[in-house]
Parts: sequence; structure tokens; C-alpha cells
Amino acid sequence: LALNPWDVILCISGTIISCENAIVVVVIIYTPAFRAPMFLLISSLATADLLAGLGLILHFAFVYFIPSEAVSLLTVGLLVTSFTASVSSLLTITIDRYLSLYNALTYYSERTVTRTYIMLILTWGASICYGLLPVMGWNCLKEPSNCSIVKPLTKNHLIILSVSFFLVFAVMLQLYVQICKIVCRHAHQIAVQRHFLASSHYVTTRKGIATLAVILGTFASCWLPFAVYCLLGDYSYPALYTYVTLLPATYNSMINPVIYAFRNQEIQKVLWTVCCGCFSSAMPFRSRSPSDV
Repeated sequence: LALNPWDVILCISGTIISCENAIVVVVIIYTPAFRAPMFLLISSLATADLLAGLGLILHFAFVYFIPSEAVSLLTVGLLVTSFTASVSSLLTITIDRYLSLYNALTYYSERTVTRTYIMLILTWGASICYGLLPVMGWNCLKEPSNCSIVKPLTKNHLIILSVSFFLVFAVMLQLYVQICKIVCRHAHQIAVQRHFLASSHYVTTRKGIATLAVILGTFASCWLPFAVYCLLGDYSYPALYTYVTLLPATYNSMINPVIYAFRNQEIQKVLWTVCCGCFSSAMPFRSRSPSDV
């Protein structure tokens, strides 16, 4: 096959994604202090994005060096599983943030740990089921007319994935609206109790809302173009349209470590310690609320 520049760009993106998220996964696994629910959810997100990056690399390698229908189904299945798990992990993190504010007094309880494991099981169980569909026969290799804009996925399969994304996005939007209300209410209460000036209350509230807007805006700008095109596009459309909308979606996995991991002060401490060559996995940390992550 002639080398497609878009495939090269996706492969490079996959390499960067893999390196970034591998750092997050290694730091969380080898630091015993990172066993709180919020770090489990961050590690789930990083693992999903790591697999997505590896899937992009493997897809490029197999397409150009080991072309095979069976291998193509496996790599596409891996990509579907990993990207679905990534989006679902973002939803679980949003739910965890909301509950940490809504049920602040009972958040640090055994119930939270149990709920976290249940969300992780549901997230990865559903993602694996979605990814296994092409391998189990739900593909368009024998009927090209049923193909979607992402071969060998069928149009119906891609519609299900797109509708699932819109449902996740709607739930996340609603939860972030509720989080904004709680943040504004808390900031106002603190300002009244400590006799802060109105300007201080305004600055605190604005920073909180701006952070949430960046998180949700980044997610939407990365995934919405591809999700919409999945519903409207057809297999007969030029492949360029698929690449143009799919590439921003991969950038979400590149940005996630920056938003959800590298901004965390505890993870920053470990990274700085590793860079200084004096890593100690037993170093103490102050557990923070997920709403601060």
C-alpha cells in the first residue's frame, strides 16, 4: 500500500499518547499512596488511553506490514474497546467528582470504594463487549455495502457507539451543571462565614467554573465532530472526512493525562521526585478531594 500521511499522523499521535499515559499508569501502580478511589479512576482512564495509543500504532503496523482481515478485526476491536473505555472513564470521574461534593461527609467511606469498583467493572465490561462485536462477526467484510465510515465496522455498530457517546455527553453535561451550582453555593457560604469581599467570592467561583468549562469543552470539541459524522457519514464518502474528524478524537487521549493526572499535586510530587533520582514509593501524601483533581 502507498503510505498515507494521515495514517502516519495517527501513528505518531498513538506514540505520544502511549508515552504520556504509560507514565501515569506506572506512577499510580508503583506508588502505594495512590490507592484512593479517585486514583483508581484516573488509572482506568490512563490505561484506556494507553491501549488506544497502542492500538493506533498496531493498526498502522499491521495495515502496512502484515495486511490481514483477521488482524484488522483485532486492532479495530482494540481501538473500539479502548476509546469506549476512555469515554466511559471520563464519565465515572465526573460521577465521582459530583458525589464527592454532593455527599462530602460520607465520601471517604467503604461504600465509595465499592461503588468505584462497580463503576470500573461496568465500564470495562461494556467496553470489551463493544470491542468484541467486530471479532464475533458484526463486521462488513462480506457485505461492503453495510460498511460505515470506519471499516470494517458496520453502520449499525457505529450508530450504537455514537448514540452511546451522546448519552454519556448529556449525563456529563448535566453533572457538571450540578457541580457548578454546588461550587457556587459553597464559595458563597465560605465567603459569608469568613467575611470575604464579594470580589473574592466572584474570583473563586469564576475559577471553578472556568476549570469545569475547559474540561467539558475539551471533551466536546475532540469527540463531537467524529460522533456527528458517524451518524451522518456514509462509506462512499471520501476517507479524508473520516481522518479529519477522527484525529481530534485521538487528541482527547493526549490531553487527558494533562487535565486529570499531571495537574494533580500528588502526582506532580512523584514525578519531580523521580526526575531528581530519589524515588520513594512510600512517601506520604495528603489525600485530596476528587473535585480538586
